[in-house]
Amino acid sequence: MNAAPYDVLKDKFGVDIEFRPFFLIEPLSSREFRTQRINILDYTAIVFSARHTIDAFFQLCEELRVKVPETMKYFCTTEQVAMYLQKHIVFRKRKIFYGTGTPQSVLDLIGPKHKGEKFLITASGSGSSDSMTKLFDAAGLDYTTAAFVKPVSQDLKDVKIDNYNVIVFYNPADVKSLYENFPEYKPTDTRFVTFGRQIVASMEEAGLPVEIKAPTPEAPSVAKALELYLGAAK
Repeated sequence: MNAAPYDVLKDKFGVDIEFRPFFLIEPLSSREFRTQRINILDYTAIVFSARHTIDAFFQLCEELRVKVPETMKYFCTTEQVAMYLQKHIVFRKRKIFYGTGTPQSVLDLIGPKHKGEKFLITASGSGSSDSMTKLFDAAGLDYTTAAFVKPVSQDLKDVKIDNYNVIVFYNPADVKSLYENFPEYKPTDTRFVTFGRQIVASMEEAGLPVEIKAPTPEAPSVAKALELYLGAAK
């Protein structure tokens, strides 16, 4: 995470900001992966949206003794994710395509030319691939989703959760971790900031009030959302 925008908030508003992950992403074990009954070699193309999923994919292939063929096509949501493939494969020898960060950009890459491929969409649970699969369904593409990583809640027992005026959540796994660590938690005067629509649904289901939602046209980032909130509160 780039801390620079938050350092600006500290200087401008005199607030304290602490970075504490509520969960970490870990690769699935080969045993966990097998429960999905996925045969990687049944697929001719794979869709990646995160670097940690790439690491987990190739680690599992090694554990399962799966040799990924050079004919495999790789569709990545961003150039950054695509370039990370160089850690595991010879980039120039593979068919690699990357979008501009949105599921639609991946679909545009596929187009009519690659429509006949059998796609494996990598996911990390918590509905992380929902927006992608909806587009694949609408386009009539042949695909399967598979999890290669999982969120693991962190031990937060040392955190005095009620001492914070604002808490920022990015992922449904944040909410899960909150209640695993503090089963009796009841929101009081704490304000919650969310990033993305996915987390909002989890917050509402848990009965947690959302004070600020991002991204929006006015607040494309959490840092900007906090700046607007703190400015209005002065």
